Amino acid sequence: MIKLLRKAGISSSMLYTAGLASIGLSIASWFTSRNLESKGIARADRWGIFVGQWAPAFFALGNGMRLEEEMGETRPSEKVEEMKARAREKMPTG
Repeated sequence: MIKLLRKAGISSSMLYTAGLASIGLSIASWFTSRNLESKGIARADRWGIFVGQWAPAFFALGNGMRLEEEMGETRPSEKVEEMKARAREKMPTG
């Protein structure tokens, strides 16, 4: 799924933005439903909760995409070794 999203040109920052937007949309849908519909606060609560449940999915996809962007096509163990080598180069020696 993550690779498919990456090939489609979606980045982790887009997914994080979608998560934040869904939080705002959740509040807006709750407020709108509460004030403009005659169904009562229970329906407004359901709408707010329904839209609010999207945020964790977008944030989880954003985390997965961020890892995919950082690791790329290399295997994680290769990336770790590369990071260790760079850290050793930057480390001050006494």
